Amino acid sequence: MVLGTVVDISERKHAEKELQESNERYRKLFTINPQPMWVFDNETLRFLEVNDAAVLHYGYSRDEFLAMTIKDIRPPEEIEGLITDLIHNSYPGPNTRTKHHLKKDGSKIVVEVTAHPLIFNGVGARLVLVTDITEKRSLADQLRQSQKMEAVGSLAGGIAHDFNNLLTAINGYTELALRLPDIDDRVKRNLKEVKRAGERAAGLTRQLLAFSRKQVLQPRVLDLNEIVEDIERMLRRLIGADIDLDTALDKDLGNIHADPGQIEQVIVNLVVNARDAMPDGGKLTIETANVTLDEEYASTHLGVTSGRYVMLAICDTGVGMSEEVKERAFEPFFTTKEVGRGTGLGLATVYGIVQQSSGNVWVYSEAGAGTTIEVYLPIYESSDDARDKEHTVQGDLSGKERVLVVEDDEQVRELTAEILKLHGYEVETAHNGDQALSICRERGGAVDLLLTDIIMPGMSGERLVESMAAEFPEIKVLYMSGYTDNAVIRRNVLTEGASFLQKPFSPTAMAAKVREVLDGKDGE
Repeated sequence: MVLGTVVDISERKHAEKELQESNERYRKLFTINPQPMWVFDNETLRFLEVNDAAVLHYGYSRDEFLAMTIKDIRPPEEIEGLITDLIHNSYPGPNTRTKHHLKKDGSKIVVEVTAHPLIFNGVGARLVLVTDITEKRSLADQLRQSQKMEAVGSLAGGIAHDFNNLLTAINGYTELALRLPDIDDRVKRNLKEVKRAGERAAGLTRQLLAFSRKQVLQPRVLDLNEIVEDIERMLRRLIGADIDLDTALDKDLGNIHADPGQIEQVIVNLVVNARDAMPDGGKLTIETANVTLDEEYASTHLGVTSGRYVMLAICDTGVGMSEEVKERAFEPFFTTKEVGRGTGLGLATVYGIVQQSSGNVWVYSEAGAGTTIEVYLPIYESSDDARDKEHTVQGDLSGKERVLVVEDDEQVRELTAEILKLHGYEVETAHNGDQALSICRERGGAVDLLLTDIIMPGMSGERLVESMAAEFPEIKVLYMSGYTDNAVIRRNVLTEGASFLQKPFSPTAMAAKVREVLDGKDGE
């Protein structure tokens, strides 16, 4: 007799089939997931499995991955931290961290890594999901830097405004004192030193205004190549014999609409910065080109609008910049030079001028590998290629006309009036716009020139001019300021062709400008 036992294993077979199907589903999800995923051994740190997205994103083949450990995709300086992190984070739950990874081509990316502990083929392991946030982090850094520069710019502009009023009085009265007859030689020498110091201070405030984008620009249609060619000889003297200067200028370069003096300042500052980065000599290249910045470029560069631009690139073979230096390169008063070797305003000035000219500037550099700074300015599409002509006033600067001076700063107002009176003008003064309007109405509009500050309590200079134009359209206007209000800054210039006198000004410069405007030679 044979005894047997029958066991129904259909349920087990069914369960095994379901488990197999489940494993296949999860493997398929792992393999086709659009984000990089892998499994690595907790002990050896060796990759046990990688998906297609990891292969595509990192550039390694699957076989290469499986012969590597996770240490191979981490920067060398972070390996020690990786081991410590694994030791102290062995708890059973998932965790997400931000890390740096290296691709096969050596490029570094910023990633968010979510790791889940699991048993893989009987081995303690972790399942890792990777999200590349390099672009997101870059945009966030750009936004943070932009906000910081805006805040520092507002502070710098306010300081420059206050100093310009003070310097206008200091420099102006010093020059008037130097004109006095029978002045003692020792006193004259001292006054000349005061004047020189005041002029240096005025130069610093101009750079602060450029950085803070609070200058009144006087743009013209420009050929950038012409500016480079005009100052090339001066640039060669500036950099010295140890540095080779090469130019690569696009012969079909488009025009730009910018202030020629400010664009020249941009080029000079960038060349000086490149020169200082090559103390032992090297090569400096100035390049111009027409470029089109597409939507993809604009999406990764904060503040950039897609479109056609003229590019100015200054390349050097110098010492380069570290990431820390590059991040602060455009900050005012930041410098890596020795004390007394620079103001730290060179690149800050470039940044401000380019931003106010509706352009953008970017730095590409690595320590020991040279630096390239690229400036992008919008191509001027208008067919009107009329170029403004500069006028030099010669001869007698005196006059008999009536000038109404409107200035809220008492020292500047009195100085301006005194200078005009010394040149023979009949002068009226007002400390605000309302008073100026009253004077004009009392005189029946018998005023030849309105010389007005832009920023004043109550009625601004622009509003005053609008009111004057409605009642007395024949009165000529000359603006003066060391600062401009936000509305002016947004338009970059008061009005196309408006006459403007930058504070601080010398008595001679002011008298010349007044004569220009009265004679109708300014802005022709």
